[in-house]
Amino acid sequence: MNRQRKPLLIALALAIAAPLPTASLADPPSHAPAHGWRKKHDPYYQGYTGKQWGNDYGIFSGRCNVEAAGAAIGGVVGGAIGSQIGKGDGRTVAIIVGTVLGAVVGAQAARELSGADQACFGHALELAKDRQRVAWRSPDSGVDYVVTPLRSYQRDGRQCRDYEFARGRDVARQTACAVGAGEWRVY
Repeated sequence: MNRQRKPLLIALALAIAAPLPTASLADPPSHAPAHGWRKKHDPYYQGYTGKQWGNDYGIFSGRCNVEAAGAAIGGVVGGAIGSQIGKGDGRTVAIIVGTVLGAVVGAQAARELSGADQACFGHALELAKDRQRVAWRSPDSGVDYVVTPLRSYQRDGRQCRDYEFARGRDVARQTACAVGAGEWRVY
């Protein structure tokens, strides 16, 4: 009797499962024409200094992706070392200038930031809109940081930004001015 039920159960299972949808690889539906629009038509993010970035590291969403920014720094430093060792006539390390590092110089709090934290700090100055809060937690120290650019303006022909920088509960207002494409100096 058990042998007679087995084929019947298999046939019943196939009959039930046949009309169910199955996963398939396909293009986006025609009713969603904007799917992937940014990647196809706007493949970079324009910073305040004019630098074009291929990744916003979460800045536009208000949370800096510290791990991704830190990984990018590792690639930048490796590229810089390679460019100095490689052939050439004493090329400057233009790979570092204007990349994710953001070269934060000055302000004691900024000097204490790890490389990944500096990347988030510089990227927030470069890409965040005025009054847009950008937050992250340092994987090295566990400290919470928040950078909020307050206003953007020109000073002596350079792009500058007043911003609020919170480190834990300490908050300071400072100014940073662009000294190159993607490079900021804190005053």
